[in-house]
Amino acid sequence: MTAPTPTVPAPTTSARTTHAWFPASPCDASCVRPAGPALGRLGVALRVTRFAATATAVVVGGLLVTPAPRPIRRRYVRGAARGLLAALGIGFEVDDRRPHVGRGVGLVVANHTSFLDIVAIAGVVPARFVAKAEILGWPVVGDLARRLGVIGIDRAALRSLPATIDTMTAGLYDDDAVGVFPEGTTWCGRAGGRFRPATFQAAVDARMPVIPVHVGFRHADGTVATVPAFIGDDDLLDTVRRVLRARGLRVVVRIHELQLPGDDRRALAARCERLVFGAADGHGDPLEALTVLSSSPPPLSALVAAVCEHDHDEVPAGAA
Repeated sequence: MTAPTPTVPAPTTSARTTHAWFPASPCDASCVRPAGPALGRLGVALRVTRFAATATAVVVGGLLVTPAPRPIRRRYVRGAARGLLAALGIGFEVDDRRPHVGRGVGLVVANHTSFLDIVAIAGVVPARFVAKAEILGWPVVGDLARRLGVIGIDRAALRSLPATIDTMTAGLYDDDAVGVFPEGTTWCGRAGGRFRPATFQAAVDARMPVIPVHVGFRHADGTVATVPAFIGDDDLLDTVRRVLRARGLRVVVRIHELQLPGDDRRALAARCERLVFGAADGHGDPLEALTVLSSSPPPLSALVAAVCEHDHDEVPAGAA
């Protein structure tokens, strides 16, 4: 029996851009569906206090383990990430489908729902993630992002992409894990975007494996939770307020089998997209029912034309 296709809102005017490469999602406030009664003011205050104390301890502990060998630092990051999620009242579950876990080194690619995705993935595979540069300027979250080694990218400037890929490749050469969200923007969790192939070039150049990951937020009854999604006109506080008031939230991090890079980044991106969005999720809700939207990027000839048409600092961030 075929599962019903979720309804996804059409792109709003604010979601449209002046070029075809800028990452855009049709998800907006209509996608957010709280489940059950919200936590009261006292409960929220306790969570805020607990998170502040945990974040402070994580920062102090991070300074202490900085001189330690890399395996110890990675173990610390995994424990710290899980502690931060627990402080927010978010349960943590790992579904590791790798026949051989290995060292957790390679290009980590995942679907993107929330700024909490990086924390959730760090609870299993600590990685330096590529994320929009604005995150680094956010209070608290920005400091944690810098300590996690987040690589900022200006999504509105295509000319910044080669330098970003070079940074990713260097990290992989340095035997580190580097992460990216190939959709290029956040979705609500009930729908997803195409995996844009550009950043997969880092794995091809470094000859390092790719680790496909699916991050899924759930309510206590097992249904998809869109409360943590950072979408539409949300600012940071909108999402934080929803998370702090939510009851029974948990996140399931699913790690798929490592993929060899090969020589074709487009084929590699398509293969990883099928893995991330195509497997049954173990909760009676097949991920193949999840709608994957957004057409393929335009051909390279159109990209060259756009480069000539736009100002040098305003060239679209792309997925060639």
